[in-house]
Amino acid sequence: MNDTIHLYLVMAMRNEAFQASAGAEHQVFLQGLIERGLLDMTGPFTDGTGGAYLLRAADLDTATQIAHGDPLHTSGSSTLTVHEWRVRRFP
Repeated sequence: MNDTIHLYLVMAMRNEAFQASAGAEHQVFLQGLIERGLLDMTGPFTDGTGGAYLLRAADLDTATQIAHGDPLHTSGSSTLTVHEWRVRRFP
């Protein structure tokens, strides 16, 4: 088993079928990720087209499985893409 944790950028882009209720359920979903120690950061795009969040997961398949449980995805409100992201942080 690989215990290494990687970071995955989840891009959530709203589509024409966006439902406000999915946005509220998405917030509950994110809170669950926080409680499980899986969410590094999150936020909306200022132009209103969607947002992104940074997941901690063991591999791309796991990150994708988590993201596909997001109500934004399950409701068809947004198109989600998941990318492994080799983040560099600076002081």
